[in-house]
Amino acid sequence: MLALPVIDLKNKVSAQEWQLRVDLAACYRLIALHGWDDLIYTHVSVRIPGTEHVLINAFGLRFDEITASNLVKIDMAGNIVDADCPFEFNPAGFTIHSAVHEVRHDDLCALHVHCNETIAVASLKEGLLPLSQYSMFALASMSYHDYEGLAVNDDEKLRLQQDLGNSNFMLLRNHGALTMGKTIGDAFMHMYDLIRACQIQIQVMSTGMEPILLEQSLIDGIKGQADIVHTGLTGGQKAWPAMLRRVYKDDPSFAL
Repeated sequence: MLALPVIDLKNKVSAQEWQLRVDLAACYRLIALHGWDDLIYTHVSVRIPGTEHVLINAFGLRFDEITASNLVKIDMAGNIVDADCPFEFNPAGFTIHSAVHEVRHDDLCALHVHCNETIAVASLKEGLLPLSQYSMFALASMSYHDYEGLAVNDDEKLRLQQDLGNSNFMLLRNHGALTMGKTIGDAFMHMYDLIRACQIQIQVMSTGMEPILLEQSLIDGIKGQADIVHTGLTGGQKAWPAMLRRVYKDDPSFAL
């Protein structure tokens, strides 16, 4: 078994970058704990404020191997910033994440997964339906992007940016899901809501019974409510420290 390179960047980067690294590594561990990972594929990225630099996972590492120090720092042109970095990154992930970071400067974090339920709902013509409270959170800020093959073509970036617009939730047709957040905790909470919404939709549809569809007026009004009590100051910001405690309890090595 090949051992991973041992890296310690804690005292070699700014305090701000280090905290982002710890939170991002925790997010990768949480994705693994929730079963949202896909071997070594999919990504979470975060822009370092005041820079054109993005942190992303090293290609080839399991999500439960991600640490604050082994995250890879890249610029918007796809160059690894640290010359002595022993890792590479996935170019397909860079296409998607660089595209959204280029146009969403107020949103630091982009989270992308390939969960079965999100792929299933993204593959339906109707997309996400207003069947549950979780779907309401997502539908209040939802967009779609058609499948164009593996995301390695720079020409796709503009279409992805246009489709995303100002939304915080996106279903990538026949592919998976993407969420945005002003913080890593916000992007994580958005994905939690979207995955739950997709899971519930698949379960409801599997009954073969006629569902109750919630009205558009409820969707229109729920975003303001959610900002206050769910993913806002009393919701997401409360949930994220609790999630950090869970990761520290499971395996504190993520913060190294």
